[in-house]
Amino acid sequence: MLDQAFEALKTYDYGTPISELQGIEDAMVAAHADPAVRQDLEQHLIAALGSDISRDAKDYVCRKLAGIGTPAAVPALSKLLPIEANSHLARHALERIPGPEALAALATAAKELSGKLKIGAIGSLGARGDSSSVATLASLLNDADPAVARSAAMSLGLIGGSEATAVLQSAIQTGTGDKDSLIDALLECAESLVRSKQTVEAKVIYESLSGDQQPRLIRLAATRGLLACGARTAAS
Repeated sequence: MLDQAFEALKTYDYGTPISELQGIEDAMVAAHADPAVRQDLEQHLIAALGSDISRDAKDYVCRKLAGIGTPAAVPALSKLLPIEANSHLARHALERIPGPEALAALATAAKELSGKLKIGAIGSLGARGDSSSVATLASLLNDADPAVARSAAMSLGLIGGSEATAVLQSAIQTGTGDKDSLIDALLECAESLVRSKQTVEAKVIYESLSGDQQPRLIRLAATRGLLACGARTAAS
């Protein structure tokens, strides 16, 4: 039944009844309990990505690899990253595949691609939330494309932690990148520190953004943050 489903995948588009791919759907369910089924299905999906199937079919395969993919699927998914029609869902899968291989593929794309595809890869690094991406993102804060620089700042904010915080603070002090985006990202870092009960570190950030030289909205956000730090400290 699985072979029949992959045969149907060759002519699949979004108007095709999903029942024609039922063999793949059933294998997806079984894969979560049976490593052998998972490995076999993944190999079928990888092979499908390398064949001449439609964009819709490749989108379908990427969604399935997002659920069961391993580092073995990274090379096939990486080849789709520079292709605008397929890049989004290939990144969707790479965001969810554990291990350094998927992270490295996204980092390479963030450095080598351009325009929307580069911004997408930067966003995926933020979505993964891995601190090992901080250096890559830091190198993009002063990119010639302002949208790239803003995206890099936002992803650093999503990753959070002391390393990302230090990069953002340094960029603000040296005037690197878009200041508003850097401050927004720094506030995001502070919020993540509060959630992880690192209130001392968060308080330092909020205090640095609470001065009269900051815009009113930034001061208000910093004040709320300081109150949150106090509440978290009192509750612990």
